[in-house]
Amino acid sequence: MATFISVPLKKSSEVDLVKPLSKFINVAYQASDEQGEYIRAVEELNKLRKSAVGRPLDKHESSLEVLLRYYDQLCAVEPKFPFSENQLCLTFTWKDAFDKGSLFGGSVKLALASLGYEKTCVLFNVAALASQIASEQNLDNDEGLKTAAKYYQLASGAFGHIKDTVLSALNREPTMDISPETMGTLSTIMLAQAQEVIFLKAASDKMKDAVIAKLANQAADFYGDAFKQCQYKDNLPKEVLPVLAAKHCIMQANAELHQSALAKQKKRFGEEIARLQHAAELVKTVASRYDEYVSVKDLSDRINRALTAAKKDNDFIYNDRVPEIKDLEHIGKAALVKASPITTPLSQKFSDLFEKMVPMAVQQAMTIYNQRKSDFVNRLVGTMREATNLCNGVLASLNLPAALEDLSGDSIPQSIAEKARSIVQQGGLQSIEQLIKDLPELLTRNREILDESLKILDEEETTDNDLRAKFNQRWNRTPSGDLYKPLRAEGANFRSILDKAVQAGPGGEGALQHSL
Repeated sequence: MATFISVPLKKSSEVDLVKPLSKFINVAYQASDEQGEYIRAVEELNKLRKSAVGRPLDKHESSLEVLLRYYDQLCAVEPKFPFSENQLCLTFTWKDAFDKGSLFGGSVKLALASLGYEKTCVLFNVAALASQIASEQNLDNDEGLKTAAKYYQLASGAFGHIKDTVLSALNREPTMDISPETMGTLSTIMLAQAQEVIFLKAASDKMKDAVIAKLANQAADFYGDAFKQCQYKDNLPKEVLPVLAAKHCIMQANAELHQSALAKQKKRFGEEIARLQHAAELVKTVASRYDEYVSVKDLSDRINRALTAAKKDNDFIYNDRVPEIKDLEHIGKAALVKASPITTPLSQKFSDLFEKMVPMAVQQAMTIYNQRKSDFVNRLVGTMREATNLCNGVLASLNLPAALEDLSGDSIPQSIAEKARSIVQQGGLQSIEQLIKDLPELLTRNREILDESLKILDEEETTDNDLRAKFNQRWNRTPSGDLYKPLRAEGANFRSILDKAVQAGPGGEGALQHSL
């Protein structure tokens, strides 16, 4: 009964990674101390690709580990090299995994200069090999069941990841084997098989019938979804569709079988018989339509034995009414599996061959940073030079520093000695003190002169106005107010100087003398 679907690997043409990658490194890292190390890393990457996709792989975890390491390395190297048709052009060719070719034409293949395409195809092989390893497990022991469930969930996650990313990774229509529709279907198939393995483990562990029934019913639901998704697809192997239909019925039959045991425990003997009858019909359908793909003899015998015993007990002892299956309560569902998320690194042993290489985006950011830093420093240096030139010009206009004499030593500079002799010749300190003593008298005298001058101007203006009023038009001389306006302004200025000198206090007389 335990027939599981596995996916074939995609095949790729050989690609020389050494020549183009080494050429790029020699140009981009010619001044780097790590150039030789990067070249050796390229050679290791080329060997890793040959090990991962250049030879047949055994259905073993060690082979899967090689694929995982290569996928992780592709993800790690992608941001460190400018992979594109215009820069670092590497063309990868892969064949359709499900296309067998024809007599007159080869199988379908696609060649693209895209690292995203290479990653997608490698991840497809990760999922395919995981499904093959899971299908090879011995499901009669606990370790085999756990391993199978683990790898079916990994395969489901990988196919689901491709479904979500393939169009953006390729920027064109992919081959049918990696199309979003096919990937979605395969992801659901792998999830259904993982759920079936969990059901088998629960049955092996003799868990409660209620739990086992829910696990089986959930597996039936997954298989039903997968059947609907691939019903109109002709690119998958021809045996996939009948196997999915058979598994859907088989899981439903198992769910009804264990739910009937639960009904018997609750003394619902009519329900027990109804569920067993439905289970018998389901396995009969499988035997008649899909016997070529799946054998249900053991399950059918088990159901029929239980049904015969239940009918016998009911007929002779319980006489419970057998209800219609549609009238019975629906069996619950319990999903204990989920698609494994694809997050790098997938390999626990992964070590980046180009760990020391800085990603291209970081290199570009550093180049931009250094350019902007250089521009900023140049602007600051230019501003500093302008300020220095301005400072030198001001100093030159002040005859500095040439005007500053050397004050070192014990002797007085000659210029200071000459100024001292000039002051002594003009009377010295006594002359200065006498000038200060004369300031109050000079202040009073200046006030008197200013007041007298302004008084004369006022009298003259009064006389002018009287005569103008007396003779009218005949008095045609310039008005006194206009004629002596400059004198009045100068008088106001002198009065302001005198007032400020008085406000300045005893020391202000010097300012008065200087102003006058």
